[in-house]
Amino acid sequence: METAYFRFTNIYPEKSVYNTGQFTLILSTLALAALLMIPVPSIARLMKLDNHPEFVTWVIWIVALDTLAVLPFSKLRFEGRPRKFAFIKILNILINVGLVVFFLVLCKGQHEKNADNIWAIIYNPRIDIGYVFLANLVASALTLLFLSKELMSFRPKADLKLLREMFIYTAPLIIVGFGGMINETIDRFMIVQRFSGTVAEAKSANGIYSANYKLALLIVLFIQAFRMGAEPFFFKEATTANAPRTYARVMKFFVIACCFCFLGVVLFLDVWKHFMGIKKHPEYLLGLSVVPILMLAKIFLGIYYNLSIWYKLTNKNLIGAYITIAGAVITLLINYFLIPYWGYMASAISTLVCYGFMMISSYQLGKKHFPVPYPWKKLAAYVFICILLFFIHQLFKKFSPGVWWNHGFGLFEIFAFTLFIFRIEKKEFSRFPYIGKYFA
Repeated sequence: METAYFRFTNIYPEKSVYNTGQFTLILSTLALAALLMIPVPSIARLMKLDNHPEFVTWVIWIVALDTLAVLPFSKLRFEGRPRKFAFIKILNILINVGLVVFFLVLCKGQHEKNADNIWAIIYNPRIDIGYVFLANLVASALTLLFLSKELMSFRPKADLKLLREMFIYTAPLIIVGFGGMINETIDRFMIVQRFSGTVAEAKSANGIYSANYKLALLIVLFIQAFRMGAEPFFFKEATTANAPRTYARVMKFFVIACCFCFLGVVLFLDVWKHFMGIKKHPEYLLGLSVVPILMLAKIFLGIYYNLSIWYKLTNKNLIGAYITIAGAVITLLINYFLIPYWGYMASAISTLVCYGFMMISSYQLGKKHFPVPYPWKKLAAYVFICILLFFIHQLFKKFSPGVWWNHGFGLFEIFAFTLFIFRIEKKEFSRFPYIGKYFA
């Protein structure tokens, strides 16, 4: 519905699109939340949470509240109000993290010292890790409150003709979203189910993989930030004659930025590893080898997000659904058959293969339906050079005298790559405001 909002504001009045979209989301969210409440005990058993079915209930309401906030946030992006958008998003994070720290660090610690004090009343040891869900639920509810102005501008009116067009447009995107969730989350579930060992060993492997997966999220943060601004921009730009060339330029600088993110993480894993909590869990270091694979996979995912604009603009979202379904099948098959042999490494490889396939498929189909002059040879060369720099750095580490030499060599590689990019893209950078004069 978020994508449909940006798409149809180019055709219909924004107020009509917003009212119709939000009206539909409210009805569908309440209906689906009610339906999901019925099989909560079965879902809890499937997730091995028999003693805590309330966790499932809380998650359902978290997703419901977050869904109701989607179009108000989209409205802020459409109206060009990034400060309020960022303020509410950051406040959501601070409330979420703050409550987790309050319950699981302060209250839990005091409760363990003296169960008879006031903290014993606040902290319930039975809930324990469930406070993570409760904190998320409170943050999501307060986020809706912060968006009250946008919510108050909503009127319960639905343009039936517009609603029909929006439904036809968004129905395939539901499949795209569902397939995307499979690609992003199913590997952790399948490690527990398919790992060749005891349940404890499977959970340990899943913990190692999940901890290292967090380092790859550093590039996901950039991709998500890019999407926040790029999607409304792409739809607005679609009405101009020079749109394909603009999309090509955006893609080029997006890939360059991703390359720097990749190098900034994989060349300094000795630094980033300390953010995984290795003091308490030194076994997390066993999974560092998956980080470069996952980082590369996320670059492919980011490129796919850029490429996907062709089927959103040409109303061929069903093709996007087919691509995502194929990617989900690849994810499921590789995880199912290879986890018993390769463990969590199979999950990392499945992520890379899945997003690589989706990227290539979208590019090839896009050439037919919405040609964009992407400089794919140059972009492939940039990514390949980054991979090569990583392997050179790994080779250097084997013969280097210490960690500071490794860091110094990593900085040298990034500096060399920066000079290379500036030299190749000198003409492009010379067109930038403020800094362009230094490249002219």
